[in-house]
Amino acid sequence: MSESLPAATVRTQVTVPLRFSDGYATTARLFTFDGLVDGREHLAFALGDVTGAGERAARVPLVRPHSECLTGDVFGSQRCDCGPQLREAVQRIADVGGYLLYLRQEGRGIGLYAKLDAYALQDAGLDTYEANVALGHDEDERDYTVAAQMLAALGVGPIAVLSNNPEKTEQLGRLGVRVTEQVPTGVFLSPANADYLAAKASRAARAADLPFVR
Repeated sequence: MSESLPAATVRTQVTVPLRFSDGYATTARLFTFDGLVDGREHLAFALGDVTGAGERAARVPLVRPHSECLTGDVFGSQRCDCGPQLREAVQRIADVGGYLLYLRQEGRGIGLYAKLDAYALQDAGLDTYEANVALGHDEDERDYTVAAQMLAALGVGPIAVLSNNPEKTEQLGRLGVRVTEQVPTGVFLSPANADYLAAKASRAARAADLPFVR
């Protein structure tokens, strides 16, 4: 049974050219919103052909709900895989048409300072989930209600979700979003994030994050 959502509306839309450090460039239509339940400044990036015209007439849009990661997305931190996942998502969505939902819920929803506190605990031996709990938080406090509101405000129907995290698909389904498919993301393994990815794979039922974890 889906949950009833307060209505959100599109506030502003503007076209923005995007360019990544590796030279990849595309153009996005950015949307801001009024009425989002948490009052934060979340963004939707429309990429590629989102009209469903021509060859895409029978396809649903590809949607990536991406939680903000200042350290990874902006500064290229190697402690996580957020930056490479964001870069991958933009190109894959632009190729087929869809939306990147940039959600302002840093550190699995605990905030930037708390995320850095969690990093310090990870340096002392805890994994990423244990560190959040040690700080008095849930393992993962992200909520995708605003993502469902944004999709409704944009008039988006069924979607394919670009993610390795089944919780995103499950939450969106409970919120009334019809998800036709969960499309896995790539694996962006480095010596600095191996433990982080292993924790995600073993603790969050995301086998696709790290193929060699059993």
